[in-house]
Amino acid sequence: MTEHTPAPGIVRPGDDAYRGLATRGLNERFTAEPEAFHVAATTAQVVVAVRDAVRDGKRIAVRSGGHGYENTVGDPEVRIVLDLGEMREIAWDAERGAFAVEPGVRMADLYRTLYENWGVALPAGDSATVGLGGHVAGGGFGSLCRSAGLAADHLLAVEVVVADADGEVRAIVATRDPEDPHHDLWWAHTGGGGGSFGVVTRYWFRSLDAAGDDPRTALPVPPASVLTGTVLFNRAGLDRAALHTLAGNFGRWHEENSAADSPYASLFSGLILNGRPRTDDPGMGAVVFAHVDATRPDADRLLSDYLAAVTEGLGDFPVVLPTEVVPWLEAKKALAQAQDAETGRQKVKSSFLRRAWTADQIDTLYDYLDSTDHDHDSALIALQSYGGRINTVPAGATASAQRDSVMQAFFMNTWQDAAQDGAALAWMARLYRDLYAKTGGVPAPGDADQGCYVNFADIDMADPEWNGSGVPWEELYFLGNAGRLRTVKAAWDPRDVFRHALSVRLP
Repeated sequence: MTEHTPAPGIVRPGDDAYRGLATRGLNERFTAEPEAFHVAATTAQVVVAVRDAVRDGKRIAVRSGGHGYENTVGDPEVRIVLDLGEMREIAWDAERGAFAVEPGVRMADLYRTLYENWGVALPAGDSATVGLGGHVAGGGFGSLCRSAGLAADHLLAVEVVVADADGEVRAIVATRDPEDPHHDLWWAHTGGGGGSFGVVTRYWFRSLDAAGDDPRTALPVPPASVLTGTVLFNRAGLDRAALHTLAGNFGRWHEENSAADSPYASLFSGLILNGRPRTDDPGMGAVVFAHVDATRPDADRLLSDYLAAVTEGLGDFPVVLPTEVVPWLEAKKALAQAQDAETGRQKVKSSFLRRAWTADQIDTLYDYLDSTDHDHDSALIALQSYGGRINTVPAGATASAQRDSVMQAFFMNTWQDAAQDGAALAWMARLYRDLYAKTGGVPAPGDADQGCYVNFADIDMADPEWNGSGVPWEELYFLGNAGRLRTVKAAWDPRDVFRHALSVRLP
């Protein structure tokens, strides 16, 4: 560190900005109250902050977008929170032939900047306010991934601030070049999750099959427009038999149409199952949304055949809305609005599915979602399309090991009153345990399931009260890559500076 290296902005209790930083996270269950927030704007400032924390023996946590679903930042043992939310540069790096993106960039800004300036996109998440920092490190999944792979599949290099065994802190650039001596550090950031190895201060993205030095060919080109379709299922019509039909249709279709060479690889869909609200209004029971590349000459047929398959056997009660052609960027904004609608105190879970849910599992879903004996303001389970190009990558080529699934499930419970925390958390834990009762209460890797998504962190997976499968939580998230991740951890963070409840453990 040179004498002129600026220190990060330091915000302490009592400072005007402290309360805003303390409550900046998405999940209102958690508040971060460290002795200081270090708001960094440069890699050099991150080095300063980490070096000082290591020297003083102070526990550190890192935050970019603030979308972490568990209390990794608000842990009372954390004394220093390194906030990267202001590191938002997006630029073309001609020397590397790649897009350089800082960790505080939000998804909405990333999509708009890449598309409006260069006509390309990174296939990543759909929530507008998710920060890139932890998202890519966990793999990065969204609506373009069936046709273009995960965000991490396009990661060329990553800059990481690390601390060695002697407490020395430095910034390292690790690349996907197998001859790079830092290659394993790059690999760990393609699905190993955030907060385990160091602090990411910059990503570089370039597709493996990109050629030349034109930025307009360095990443996938999204369709100019998408054809969208929506089907509504009112709660009165969605009885137990109808839910069996709907969930079965959705699951079987994805079993049969998720190959990378399928004409449906450009189709992304979700089935959202809503819990019964604690009001007199029964609400909407379920929604199916879908979109497909509208520039395909067979787009109308693909979407209509898909919607017919999902609603088959359900009679007249589903309301099929008119299809619509929407500019791609506007379609992304619509997805973001739907994903970001739920706010408050939250608990989430996830699973990867290789097969449709069984009849017993659908019965469990119906019993919980239709019940009025619960403590939540809204609950939902979203099944989303997976597979396609994602599954063409070998499981060990990146740290994202789930390369043989056709759907991803997202479970969310949301409430507003802190007095409901215990009951709301227990309701969600019981639902998930009972849904996976035959595999120890979790989606243990096997014929039907492939574990969980690390970006939807869930500490219950490390709790034997809820995980009775005998499968360690690391294997639920990382499958066969767990051992290699521990080796990388030992090499790059031997002092365990970067740790939280679900961080990669030292061997």
